[in-house]
Amino acid sequence: MKRSFAYALSLTLSLTAAALAQGATTVRLGYFPNLTHAAALVGLERGTFQKELGAGVKLDAKSFVAGTALNEAFAAGQIDIGYIGPGPAINGAARGLPLQIVAGASNAGAVLVARKDAPIRSVKDLAGKRVAVPTLGNTQDISLRHLLAENGLKAQSDGGNVTIQPVAPADVAAAFATKQIDAALVPEPWGALLEARGGRLVGDQKTVWRGGDYPTTLVIVNTTFAAKNPELVRAFLRAHAASVKFVNTNRPAAQAAISRQLEKLTGEKIDARVLQRALARTEITTNFNLDALKEYGDLNKEAGYARTLPDFTKLVNLDYLKSATQGQGR
Repeated sequence: MKRSFAYALSLTLSLTAAALAQGATTVRLGYFPNLTHAAALVGLERGTFQKELGAGVKLDAKSFVAGTALNEAFAAGQIDIGYIGPGPAINGAARGLPLQIVAGASNAGAVLVARKDAPIRSVKDLAGKRVAVPTLGNTQDISLRHLLAENGLKAQSDGGNVTIQPVAPADVAAAFATKQIDAALVPEPWGALLEARGGRLVGDQKTVWRGGDYPTTLVIVNTTFAAKNPELVRAFLRAHAASVKFVNTNRPAAQAAISRQLEKLTGEKIDARVLQRALARTEITTNFNLDALKEYGDLNKEAGYARTLPDFTKLVNLDYLKSATQGQGR
C-alpha cells in the first residue's frame, strides 16, 4: 500500500504540472453522497458550479464512499477539487499530497446510533460489539477511536474488544437489519435514517466530540491546479458559497435538491422529516474552527494514522475564498 501510494504521488507530481501547463478546461470534483456534503449536492443539482465555471470549462464530478478513497484518487492525479473530512485531509497532506484546505463545508453532523435490539445505551456498552464507520482512517473512524479511549475502551486492532468495521453509510441500515453490526458512527443523513428505522441514538453530534464544534467536511484543492488556474478555484468557491447560502436560506428547496442527489447516487429516497432532523444536527457553512482542525491532527496521531503532522499555516489557505466572496454575504 505504501509503495503504490508513493508511486501514485510521484506520478501526479510529475504529470499534473504538464497537464495543466496550458490551463485547465476540465475541473474534476470529488465528493461524498452525505448530507455533510450538502453544498456539493446542491451545487451539482442546481448547476451552480457549472454556471460559475463557465461554458468553456467542463465539470467532471465523481462521488466517493469516504475520504481515504478520495485521497487515493487525489494521489493518482484524478481529482482537482474535493469535499473531504479533516482526518483524510490532514493525513493526505502529511503524506505529501499537494493539497490545501480552501474552505469549510460543514460542521458536526455525525452521530452514534445502535441497533434497536442491541444492549447499547452508552459508549461504554460498545465493549465486545461491532461498530461501523464509513472506512478505516476516515474522520468518523478517528472520532470513534478517540471516543472509545475517553471511555476506557479500545478497538480490537489496538488490543481492545471493540470491532471497528468499514461499511458504506448508505449500506448501514441493511447491515443493521441482518445484524452484521451492532452500532455505527456515521455522517448525516444516515444517522437520522437509522433512527427513523428504529435505531437508538447513543451519541448526538455534540457527544461525538467537542460539543459539536468541529469540522466534518472541508474543501481541498490540488495546489498545482490552483497555481495554474486561480480563477477557476475562485469561481468554484463562489459557487460553493452560493450553495451554502442556498441551503441555509431555502431549506425546503435545498432539502428537495439534496434528496434527489442522494437517491440518484445511492438509490435511497430520504424522507423530508429525516432530512430535517439530519440538518438540525449539521451546520452547513464555509467556516471552520482552526483550533479544532489542529486537534483533529492530534487525534490522527492518537489513532495511529499519522506519525507527523503538516504545517497548518501552509495547509490552510483561505485567500481564494476571501477574494471569491469579497463583498458577498457568506
